Amino acid sequence: MNINPGGEFQFIYILDNAVLAWGLAACGLAQISKLLFELIFNQRWRPSVLIETGGMPSSHSALVTGTAAGVGLQLGFNDPVFALASTIAFIVMYDASGIRRSAGLIAAKVNQITKDNSNNFSSETILKESLGHTKIEVLVGSLLGPLVALPGISFIGSPLHILQMIGFFSV
Repeated sequence: MNINPGGEFQFIYILDNAVLAWGLAACGLAQISKLLFELIFNQRWRPSVLIETGGMPSSHSALVTGTAAGVGLQLGFNDPVFALASTIAFIVMYDASGIRRSAGLIAAKVNQITKDNSNNFSSETILKESLGHTKIEVLVGSLLGPLVALPGISFIGSPLHILQMIGFFSV
C-alpha cells in the first residue's frame, strides 16, 4: 500500500503489481482447468471442483511458481527476494504432495473404517479426502505458473497498465 504526500492511501497501486496479477492469473487458470480435467477424464460436469483443493493441476503450485518466476524476471534471478520466493514455492509444493496428500489418504481410510463400522454413518461424519496433490499434479501446476506469468508480465504488463492503455485510467 502506498501513501502519497497528502497522506491518502493509494489502493489503486496494487493494480500496478504485474507479478501479483499474473501469479493470481496462473492460479485461476489452473483452478479453471480442473473443471476441464474433470470433464475429460471423469466425464462429469462438476463446477464444485472450482472451489475444492487437490486435483489436476495444482493451483497452489501455479501461484507460487508463477509469482517466483515473476519476481526473478523483475528483480533478477540472482536477487535474494527471488531466492526467498523460490524457497517458499518449494515448501508449498513439498507440503502439497507430501503432508497434505498423506492427510487426505489417512482421511480416506478413516472414512472407510467409519463407514464399515457404523450404522449411523452420515455426511456430517465424512472427512475431506481431497487435500493434497500427486507429484504429477504439482509438476503440471509448477510448469503452468511460469508459462502464464512470464509472458503476461513481459508482453502485457500489470492490470493498471492495461487499464491505462485502453484509456480507462490515468495515474
